[in-house]
Amino acid sequence: MAMNNRAFKSAIALAGVSAFALTACTGPAGGGGTATGGAAGGTITFGTTDKVVTLDPAGSYDAGSFMVMNQIYPFLLNSKPGTADSTPDIAESASFTSPTEYTVKLKSGLTFANGHALTASDVKFSIDRVVKIADDNGPASLLANLDSVEVKDDSTVVFTLKEGNDQVFPGVLAANAGPIIDEEVFPADALMTDDEIVAGKPFAGPYTIESYKKNELVSLKANPDYKGLLGAPANPGATIKYYADSNNLKLDVQQGNIDVAGRSLTATDAADLEQDPKVTVHKGPGGELRYIVFNFDTMPFGATTPEADPAKALAVRQAVANLIDRDAIASEVYKGTYLPAYSVVPDGFAGAIQPLKELYGDGNGQPSLEKAQKAFSDAGVTAPVTLKLQYNPDHYGKSSGDEYARIKSQLEKSGLFTVDLQSTEWVTYNKDRTKDVYPVFQLGWFPDYSDADNYLTPFFIPGNFLKNHYENPAVTDLIKKQLTTVDKAEREKVLGEAQTAVAKDLSTLPLLQGAQLMVAGKDIKGVEKTLDASFKTRLGVISK
Repeated sequence: MAMNNRAFKSAIALAGVSAFALTACTGPAGGGGTATGGAAGGTITFGTTDKVVTLDPAGSYDAGSFMVMNQIYPFLLNSKPGTADSTPDIAESASFTSPTEYTVKLKSGLTFANGHALTASDVKFSIDRVVKIADDNGPASLLANLDSVEVKDDSTVVFTLKEGNDQVFPGVLAANAGPIIDEEVFPADALMTDDEIVAGKPFAGPYTIESYKKNELVSLKANPDYKGLLGAPANPGATIKYYADSNNLKLDVQQGNIDVAGRSLTATDAADLEQDPKVTVHKGPGGELRYIVFNFDTMPFGATTPEADPAKALAVRQAVANLIDRDAIASEVYKGTYLPAYSVVPDGFAGAIQPLKELYGDGNGQPSLEKAQKAFSDAGVTAPVTLKLQYNPDHYGKSSGDEYARIKSQLEKSGLFTVDLQSTEWVTYNKDRTKDVYPVFQLGWFPDYSDADNYLTPFFIPGNFLKNHYENPAVTDLIKKQLTTVDKAEREKVLGEAQTAVAKDLSTLPLLQGAQLMVAGKDIKGVEKTLDASFKTRLGVISK
């Protein structure tokens, strides 16, 4: 998803993500590795309904863009397929040399595909540029705990942090804010177009881009000069094919026109494909969260509306939370491929609790009309309230239409709401939702890596990527505290307190959590290696 911004930096010194079993110090990477083996078979074709916003790392924080970035850009730290642990990628070593200093030493002889040397100066340029541009849809807020980047020599960089003992900063360098780019190609203070990027060949990841037609077809070629953790791709190249409709994606993988189908197939499609002997349905650990966002300025009784009233606005959010039937949506729309979510942190993550189940509905996960009516009456809200609800039909899968039709029905059945349900395509949607166009709207979150903080920092502190005008200093303090709490048990306790606090405010309303899913032909190998808890699609492990 998209992130932001300069206001965030001045508000609090935080960083935003980590991985399971992330350690505060990482050692030598082991020389580039060849775990995936040499290229065998032919070029693989990967199909997806995801869309690329931009190939410029400073301008996007979405799954579709990051999927391509993972193939073409190098990272200081990464994770081996099958794990979520952050370890050196193009770095020779990376470690905390003091509580507020993280020192990275690069491997020798690194180059971009255009022949330019990749040095510590490019690292400083890449990270500083994300912060300087601070694009509304970019990942700058992940670097909020970063105070400065210093080049010691051509191979050594020191990151100085505002807050010491940051438990997640190594993970930040392995995520959306971490791609290392060529300072001789990219401008320092503005985004670059995709075509300009492709022409400049600033690639030093496992692949280079050979041809590019945005959101139609991308042709990748294995990069023989990549010296990172992931090693040589298991294929000579890969083609990414983009689909407007998941039905066509399903048909093409069934008919062998593509080798692998990634995001997103409908739950019905997945169930059908499991019965098809020509393909294999692969599933991996899920961190995807689907949720509703409330804009605190423009929602009913929001701060900039003529009838502004914080107590009534909260009552509206509480009524919605009391009326939603997650079990019905999960079973009827998603056929069990998604499960109900009762916290902003999905179940299964260390520190996750389920405060929404206790606070709303009947206390056991089911809706309660009585509690919704009481929320209205206690705040003096007169029913029905008109709720303008927006969803996206392409980025989060075709089933979003059915999902939000169920939500509309559930809310209107209560008599408390009249729902004006609208949809917008992703390219427009992702821009409009940051400009107060939608009072209440759908979003989904595909985690950068596996840590509960990745569901807190991006969402609930000043300048958050939701751009929904939510701010609670007590919540901010809890999020800051968990980031710097070294003791595991104590950190999980603080994470629970943070989840309860945001559940009471209802800046967002979590609905469902889902698994990773890919479908591949029977002759395709390695798909399961990219469905790990790092949540990174790596085409280099797939072969045929």
